[in-house]
Amino acid sequence: MQNFELTILGCSSATPTSTRNPTAQLLNIAERFFLIDCGEATQIQLRKFKLKFQRINHIFISHLHGDHYLGLIGLLSSMHLLGRTVDLHLFCPPELEEIIEVQFKHSQTYLRFKIVYHHHKYIANDLIFEDNKVEVRTILLNHRIPCCGFLFTEKPLLANISKEIIQKYHIPVEQILPIKGGADFITTDGELIPNTNLVSNKLKPRSYAYCSDTCYDERIIEIIKGVDLLYHEATFLNEMLPRAKETFHSTALQAATIAQKAEVHQLMIGHYSARYRDLQPLLDEAQTVFSNTILSIEGKSTVVEPVSM
Repeated sequence: MQNFELTILGCSSATPTSTRNPTAQLLNIAERFFLIDCGEATQIQLRKFKLKFQRINHIFISHLHGDHYLGLIGLLSSMHLLGRTVDLHLFCPPELEEIIEVQFKHSQTYLRFKIVYHHHKYIANDLIFEDNKVEVRTILLNHRIPCCGFLFTEKPLLANISKEIIQKYHIPVEQILPIKGGADFITTDGELIPNTNLVSNKLKPRSYAYCSDTCYDERIIEIIKGVDLLYHEATFLNEMLPRAKETFHSTALQAATIAQKAEVHQLMIGHYSARYRDLQPLLDEAQTVFSNTILSIEGKSTVVEPVSM
């Protein structure tokens, strides 16, 4: 079974603390490593948790507040100094290309590898990346500046077909892969054998929705409906609701409400204000609405387990 694992590198909001760093996450889907946002200290966290950042070929930046991208220049520089030559694909606001290029221009840094820029169009549910294992779509968020989240969805997994079934129906080798992909089978006698009678352990494609900085906005519900794991920012407790509205952020209660209405399997909250040393009250508040809520904790990995269809 292929991997589907999220590792938290940073979970603080705009101001880091002595124990929490700004936002960054690493998502491993079938040994494809996607870096999601890149706050300060991201490359240090990658080293600390023994994650090989040269395996990262795709980076997704949600928006241009510094706590979501200020670690990027350092990470790119280290990739260069360590001899990277493979293209790196950067999905980002268009202005970030200018920011990066001017940094390297004035430091006279000439990268050994090419940065392939993919600029956000800020269109909800826009397909921005796809290969044979995964697709990534945008989630349009409601923040103080243009911002989007990302929905990562596994491509349908092949089902299993047993030797006994192959022998029973005399299935030729060239028909096995189509059957695993969902095809029915017609025997030499002309009998149609439904796919459901041929395969076992047909698994539901897994999904992860990343909703970084955003105020409460139910327009995202349709896109994230039923995802296996939802990350939704929860910068404040609900007692700070006026402050959340003023800064276009969410409370733990609001994040849980979105999770409940979207009928997701599990909610992870993060982007905590530096005012909260103890995160338990944020978790407690969210769990009053959505019991299957967990905290994002730096260094902690969450595996999305497959389930049968």
